[in-house]
Amino acid sequence: MSNILIKGAKVVNEGRITLLDVLIEGERIVAIETNMPVTSDMEVIDARGKFLLPGCIDDQVHFREPGLTHKATIGTESKACLAGGITSFLEMPNTHPQTTTAQAYNDKLDLAAKTSWVNYGFLFGGTNDNLEEIKAIDLKMTPGLKLFLGSSTGNMLVDDPDTLKKIFSVFQLPIAVHCEDEQTVSANLAEYINRYGDDIPIEHHPDIRSAEACYLSSSKAIALAKETGARLHVFHLSTARETTLFQNDVPLAKKQITSEVCIHHLWFSDEDYAQKGTHIKWNPAVKSAADRARLWEALNDDRIDIIATDHAPHTLEEKDQVYTKAPSGGPMVQHALAVMLECVNQGKITLQKVVEKMCHNPAILFSIKERGYIKTGYYADLVLVDLNQAQTITRDNLLYKCGWSPLEGTTLRGAVTHTFLNGTLMYAHGNIKVANHAKPLSFTR
Repeated sequence: MSNILIKGAKVVNEGRITLLDVLIEGERIVAIETNMPVTSDMEVIDARGKFLLPGCIDDQVHFREPGLTHKATIGTESKACLAGGITSFLEMPNTHPQTTTAQAYNDKLDLAAKTSWVNYGFLFGGTNDNLEEIKAIDLKMTPGLKLFLGSSTGNMLVDDPDTLKKIFSVFQLPIAVHCEDEQTVSANLAEYINRYGDDIPIEHHPDIRSAEACYLSSSKAIALAKETGARLHVFHLSTARETTLFQNDVPLAKKQITSEVCIHHLWFSDEDYAQKGTHIKWNPAVKSAADRARLWEALNDDRIDIIATDHAPHTLEEKDQVYTKAPSGGPMVQHALAVMLECVNQGKITLQKVVEKMCHNPAILFSIKERGYIKTGYYADLVLVDLNQAQTITRDNLLYKCGWSPLEGTTLRGAVTHTFLNGTLMYAHGNIKVANHAKPLSFTR
């Protein structure tokens, strides 16, 4: 096996951009230097003019397997991750069966070992009646716990106050929560159904899944975390008001309460419903341009800690139904990083900050071992990007099983050219290698 030398890259790591060479031997980075000599056993990747980033870690995806494989599979969606520069993912528990037992959890790990194209981890799911299963979780093998405090599937809505307090009191790892107040959303929905029937205009989605519903649920979760000392991570902020709940006065490693924003809440606003319709129906809803602006502010000043996708594909037939029947969610992993590169070009965020939010911080928050940075001894999960390469997203260049994207027709300036996974060049200029080199994530606890 030849070694790989990435030559002349602008390495983006820990807040700096430095012109460096990076040498990979086997699965690991073994040297990071300037003007490294080339030897006969090296495969040289000419990275001049390109930026080298750590592989992105997406802390919230729904890959639909098992049970919902007409929408997506671990194999199809993780392959799209490779093309998008995402080398590790944490998948959510609302599959069929739900990942709320040790058996279901181990079955998912076995499935991913056979089919995933990138490194994988799975959040365990909480319900009103699986506290004993939660207590028995192997803390060294699990990234964290996912709780639906609104907008659940199956029986995953955790709405019993006593159970919720017990979970917050006993669980030692990050508790990731979906926060929308179910009573508020249900009352709003009933009002609009009374007015329109099932065919509610999509423009009312952010009125139904309102800013008030988000804030009420997020503030309650944060109050409970402060009372119990739980390590709380609030998924997919979508409102200006919610950003006031979070702090930036200590480094991420010392925070007990953290937050995330998703690509779609940074890119779209309610002005896009007229063109995109239910294709941008998410929970929480895409809200106003003013909300989006405040999310950007909180992301840049470190009140928001992580950028994720909440990748949640459905078929076009499902999405094109009337409002009450069209499911929420959409595919995003293939172009999430590219969207952020476009935002770098627009001056909305620095490339160093993108790396912090999509690579370093997920590794810190979930204690992911030896990934998320470009460091000697770390796994060589690496991404080369060209900030000047434009790409137009069309249906024929998508890798998702569902075959569509809410970003279709969008031209982005900034593209992933190479993705390395555990030392192997797995993606280059649109071509994906056949070999599977994915690994389960491990955690430093």
